[in-house]
Amino acid sequence: MESYPAPAHALVEQMHAAAAADPSRAVAFQGAPGANSHRAALEWAPDCLPLPCFAFEDALDSVSAGRAQSAIIPIENSQHGRVADIHFLLPGSGLSIVGEHFLPISYGLMGLGTGPFAVAYSHPQALGQTRLYLREHGIVPLAYADTAGAAALVKEQGDPAACAVAPPMAAELYGLTLVEDHIEDAPNNMTRFVVLAREPLDPASLAGETAMTTFVFEVKNVPAALYKALGGFATNGVNMTKLESYQQGGSFAATMFYADIIGAPGDPAIDRALEELAFHSKELRVLGSYRQARPRG
Repeated sequence: MESYPAPAHALVEQMHAAAAADPSRAVAFQGAPGANSHRAALEWAPDCLPLPCFAFEDALDSVSAGRAQSAIIPIENSQHGRVADIHFLLPGSGLSIVGEHFLPISYGLMGLGTGPFAVAYSHPQALGQTRLYLREHGIVPLAYADTAGAAALVKEQGDPAACAVAPPMAAELYGLTLVEDHIEDAPNNMTRFVVLAREPLDPASLAGETAMTTFVFEVKNVPAALYKALGGFATNGVNMTKLESYQQGGSFAATMFYADIIGAPGDPAIDRALEELAFHSKELRVLGSYRQARPRG
């Protein structure tokens, strides 16, 4: 908590105390209060007690240790692709994906007054997504660790020439003036979050609903291994909506794959496809099956 600016630190302490009193309602997220992940937690579970964590690892550890019932973590953005490190963190967390949530991303310009502003603090992705607006208004972008934390920093510094690019709720939380809303350059910016818990959902509980299943795997080191491993999804009519590769361990010797499919174990087609995948893989780990929040395709 010491890494947050002072205005955020006070809110973090209050929210940690509330979550500690009722961990069954706590939903951990990464970032300062007012971040997009905070918004996502409140949309996912309106009656939850949001639990801010400085790093993604801290949010996952909160669930593992029982300080929170679940965590909501951004996994991919429609403009910037997958969120860094998440593919490495999820398999090793020991947690299961039990849900997904899609959050439209919008940013506001906020400060101690109405400007003019010389500099704007925010996360590099947010600065990139508002680049045209900032250039048009002659505001110099300055990178900070996260969007809501930048709003808290502006409050702490007390400089009327500084502003922050952050979700509008951050202005309310830190007593800043929301000068303008919806300053993002692209109107169709969307982030997909996954919800993680200690226990997986029983795939049988998803019967009659459209489900998603997420897994990671490493194919055997033989010619056409990936082609053979994925063949079972084609022959069984299983729709794979995402397939991404990433390196594990930094050796460039083992390539892992992250995948989403429509459906859940218990469906004979899914079971056959996963069985064939396992046969051609050195490792296969299902991260969870959960209700689909938004149609694919």
